[in-house]
Amino acid sequence: MRTPRRFCARGAMKKGGTFFNESLRMIRRWLCSLLLLCLTGCGILPRPVRLPTVHNPFPQLMRVAVAPFFNLSAEPTVDGRQFALSYYNELQLVPGFEVVPLGVVEAAVQQHRLALANPQDARKLAQLLEVDAVVIGAVTDYSPYYPPRCGLRVEWYTANPCFHPIPPGYALPWGTPGEKDIPDSLVLETEMALARAQLDTQTPIVPPALELPSDQAPLLQPVPDGQEISYDASAPQAGAPPGAIATAAPADSVLPADWPDPSGLLPAPPSTVRPIGQPTQEPVLKHTRTYNGHDAEFTEALSNYVAFRDDARYGGWQSYLQRSDDFIRFCCHKHICDMLSARGGAGETRVVWRWPDRR
Repeated sequence: MRTPRRFCARGAMKKGGTFFNESLRMIRRWLCSLLLLCLTGCGILPRPVRLPTVHNPFPQLMRVAVAPFFNLSAEPTVDGRQFALSYYNELQLVPGFEVVPLGVVEAAVQQHRLALANPQDARKLAQLLEVDAVVIGAVTDYSPYYPPRCGLRVEWYTANPCFHPIPPGYALPWGTPGEKDIPDSLVLETEMALARAQLDTQTPIVPPALELPSDQAPLLQPVPDGQEISYDASAPQAGAPPGAIATAAPADSVLPADWPDPSGLLPAPPSTVRPIGQPTQEPVLKHTRTYNGHDAEFTEALSNYVAFRDDARYGGWQSYLQRSDDFIRFCCHKHICDMLSARGGAGETRVVWRWPDRR
């Protein structure tokens, strides 16, 4: 008669151990793994790398030309052509833009002897090259020594003089659930731009200079000690015409016709007829920034920028701060991204999990 076959848990009848001892060994292995992870930190785990993406939010500004940059800094070694090439390369990588080669732009400038010192020359260059806009840039501050710094001021002039400036905050998701995702710095920049535009309509017009009689008393006279200063609100103010009386604006006054309001930050719906153009000398885009190699936000953006590039050179993102050409190119990249993101050109952020170089 055969003995019935007995089935038992794995490891329970192993030689030299029981099921309880095997469980203790498994617990010890997990504890050792957790202890090793705590000792080494997160250096052996992948980390997320985020790179903001941008696109051209202006269909009417597709074909662009970049002119050599001006040097307005105190650094005499600044090469305006190097900055223009870096700006050209980074702008060409943005979807929606077609950038004219720098050599073609330089040939047109020399052939027609354009100084590009005023908006008229910039618009003439745009019309000669048959582009939608010309980029006029200037280096306001630069130091190649560690930590490096770079200041850029860029203005875009359109061939059509009736294209008015596009302010920061234009075409952003105001009044929608996405408004909470707008950075606080961009909200402040938008509010300041709107306040400047509103105050421009209220700035007093300076009257022509009037010659005062030689026997007229000075405007500022010393006040004797102990004497109170009285102010008559009905008295005419300095620079006012004779007989004028100071009056306060009524509480129910109507705003001027050119009063800027936040609704201008939203694109207007299509019109059945073309609007009548009003020429302006202002650039359609204007952006000024200064970047420092010791700024934590700047270096974090540089680290993510390098992580998405297949760069086999040694040194990682820190070496970009020591190589002037790489530092200038990243500053141009950051400048373009900041300018377009502030005007509705931000796309979805790319996220990639990267393993550390040393595991």
